[in-house]
Amino acid sequence: MERGRVRCGVTDEHIAEHGALFHRDGERFVPTPLARGPWDPNALHGGAPSALFAHVLAAHDAGPASFAVRLTVELMRPVPLAPLQLTVRTLRPGRNVQWLEGVLLSEGTEVAHATMLRMRELEVDLTGAVPQPVTPVRSVDDGAELTTFGTYDVGMWAAFEKRFFEAGWGTTGPATGWFRLLCPVLGEEPATPFDRVAACADFGSGVGNPLPFTKTGAINAEITIHTHRHPAGEWVGLESGGWVQANGVGLVETRLHDEQDTLGRASQAMLASPLAEPRVMGQSSS
Repeated sequence: MERGRVRCGVTDEHIAEHGALFHRDGERFVPTPLARGPWDPNALHGGAPSALFAHVLAAHDAGPASFAVRLTVELMRPVPLAPLQLTVRTLRPGRNVQWLEGVLLSEGTEVAHATMLRMRELEVDLTGAVPQPVTPVRSVDDGAELTTFGTYDVGMWAAFEKRFFEAGWGTTGPATGWFRLLCPVLGEEPATPFDRVAACADFGSGVGNPLPFTKTGAINAEITIHTHRHPAGEWVGLESGGWVQANGVGLVETRLHDEQDTLGRASQAMLASPLAEPRVMGQSSS
């Protein structure tokens, strides 16, 4: 199967037109339509600010502790599809471990907050080490191209090539999907391996949503991503599933993969609520 041609109903021209998820405008970060979320044409998908935080925080205050181990993003309110300000500071410097903080603002109002933990890398003898056993996921080459996705014509889904094994986006219960980011996160700066993980990890709450999308709405107010290595190659696999209780509170967990092995975990707290009107998946605004 030839990779890189099908764009889930969105052609390569959208990637060429917008170029990246964000562009710099002086000290501001301007999101493009590729960063849009699926339910509100004026708000970003959660993966877009996560990817921006990942890209900017990982490059801040470079030192020996350079490996991005954990990124926690808290979505304080909907992040608008409008110019944003991003402030970054070092919470705790260190040679072995380092904590960083980022705050994303819209017209002076905080819309998202992030912390990153970085660690130093040294050669370690792994003789005798016993890793946790995991069941390999199916190869990206076995997946079916996803042909329906969001409500709007151009959004975060258009920034990825996607492969699934179940009926498609909107399948209820545990599922596995593969994602390949097709554009940079910021301007013409190449996407880093950690950018790729952060950009797609937020899709886990959709890949493994325990609730039917057609009658129940769900949002995740935060995401925490842990990695013990960066992906080898451009594809990132999400093996996702979750739980939800009758009070509307839920949790989605995602095992992160590349085409070689597992590389980390992501978790998302969910808030579910019934929809006033049934939703039709894959419906376009056009």
